[in-house]
Amino acid sequence: MAEELVLETWDLHCDRNGREHRTADMGCRQLVLRRGQPFSITLRFSGRAYDEGVDKLSFNVETEDTVFMRDENERREYVLSQDGLIFQGTCDYIYSIPWNFGQFEDEVLAICLKMLDINPKHLRDQNRDCSRRNDPVYIGRVVSAMVNCNDEDRGVLFGRWDNRYDDGMSPMAWIGSVDILKRWKNFGCQPVKYGQCWVFAAVACTVMRCLGIPSRVVTNYNSAHDTNANLTIDRYVNERGEQERQSWDKIWNFHCWVESWMTRPDLGGDYDGWQVLDPTPQEKSEGVYCCGPAPVKAIKEGDMLLKYDIPFIFAEVNADVVYWVVQGDGMQKQSIRSSDVGKFISTKSVGRDSREDITHNYKYPEGSEEERAVFEKAEHQKKSIGEEDEGLHLRIKVSEGANKGSDFDVFAVVNNNTDEERVCRVTLCARAASHNGTLGPQCGLTDPVDIDIEPRAEKRVPLRILYEEYKDKLTQDNLIKVVALLNDHQTGDILVAVRDIYVENPPIKIRILGEPMQNRKLVAEISLVNPLSVPLNGCVFVVEGTGLTEGQLVKELEEPVEPQAEAKFRMDLMPRLSGLQKLMVDFESDQLTGVKGYRNVIIAPQPL
Repeated sequence: MAEELVLETWDLHCDRNGREHRTADMGCRQLVLRRGQPFSITLRFSGRAYDEGVDKLSFNVETEDTVFMRDENERREYVLSQDGLIFQGTCDYIYSIPWNFGQFEDEVLAICLKMLDINPKHLRDQNRDCSRRNDPVYIGRVVSAMVNCNDEDRGVLFGRWDNRYDDGMSPMAWIGSVDILKRWKNFGCQPVKYGQCWVFAAVACTVMRCLGIPSRVVTNYNSAHDTNANLTIDRYVNERGEQERQSWDKIWNFHCWVESWMTRPDLGGDYDGWQVLDPTPQEKSEGVYCCGPAPVKAIKEGDMLLKYDIPFIFAEVNADVVYWVVQGDGMQKQSIRSSDVGKFISTKSVGRDSREDITHNYKYPEGSEEERAVFEKAEHQKKSIGEEDEGLHLRIKVSEGANKGSDFDVFAVVNNNTDEERVCRVTLCARAASHNGTLGPQCGLTDPVDIDIEPRAEKRVPLRILYEEYKDKLTQDNLIKVVALLNDHQTGDILVAVRDIYVENPPIKIRILGEPMQNRKLVAEISLVNPLSVPLNGCVFVVEGTGLTEGQLVKELEEPVEPQAEAKFRMDLMPRLSGLQKLMVDFESDQLTGVKGYRNVIIAPQPL
């Protein structure tokens, strides 16, 4: 009988396999492989040589590829790309902030695996949890729950929306996930303060990409939070355009979630592809604060009974907004106003720094036959009354330059679409607002003004919004909500128009000095002009970028920045990676917060 073959040593060729499987940047000492791709290992046996005719060597390896994406460019963007853009602002003023996902940075994979190991499902039944980790539906659900801490499950982020962030980091100050994940780990898995929707979504995106699941951050403008699931958001204002009563139902001027790409064999039918995961804690799902995965196709088709959480997400993009005007005698009158929920659903384009509009993935065109059929299936009657082409039409316009530190004008624009003169009364009211729909103090109001409008003519009623009025009332969201009210004396109709105005921060300028090359010193010059009439105190620049900086670089300015003066400094960088990289900057001070800027830098490979 042949002498037994004994395995003595092995070489997993971590460096070579890591390069070929594009996992070398993870900074791990383990072998990390991607599915569906060959790899090589070397085994050395003691006692005698391996004889192919006699010896039988078998491996137990289990894979499935439920997250395969065909397109190489999409795989690069949604699995490999370590930076990106997240869209914010309002549906009338869409802008983006840079984000450093950093899923292959040192320690991140270990932190993501730790997150899986301390999740309540693992603690309840380790064997069952581990055996389900090859299922992206299961993983997505666990990650969605663990990125928030509302279940007291040692989750990553603590959510806060009240503009009081002094005992932590303001949600507006973050520019990447790595800092958040490392803080969570280093403080014994205590929740990191504070997050809002885009922070929750971006951290979840980092974890999913790190685990090899294609993912992207998506922004929905005018996103409904429909707590009682009746697909209607009721708003009450008085005759001056001021909010009459608080409602649990809210319209967020934007809301971010994650889409992850996976098959759904659990559902049958054609529900593979992008799935919504929303880690922002809003409503419980099966007793836990998590949301999804919900097939985007099922949201579009109104298939409300499929797993998971489709009615909630369907409402976010389809609910009606009905405005009720509470008159002096307490009578409530429904205004004529069309619905505007679920607009400009946005994500970063593949391979480019532009916006891709994906609204068509979520809903059929407004007023189409298909939309009507979906609403019937979802048992949803559109309650908002479409604005007639006939009669009076009301909208709000903003003058150019709603810049922080400046006064600016907004206008109620009234169009008379009839052949006769009309008389109406118009009121404008402006209030500071938060991005989740909460209203703050008033920062502008007109007295009601009666206007005559000629047939087929247009008239404007102005409201000047003064910096002196809004400067101490703005939250860090930089939002002002303007409501216009029109009473049509002839018909008795009341029209309401609403517009969220984003008050712009100044730009951060980034100059790159010298030829950018791998492993060679590079200098970045970073500057910002103070647009306010008061000095900025406690000024801090935070700079980071995968492959450009080792973690975060922090520059605290010793002196205040006087009005209209420029804050400028230079910083040395040592690029580790070649190719296109993003250098991202955040600026904080006592008067200006969450100011963002970025610069794309192409790093030449080190000459051999």
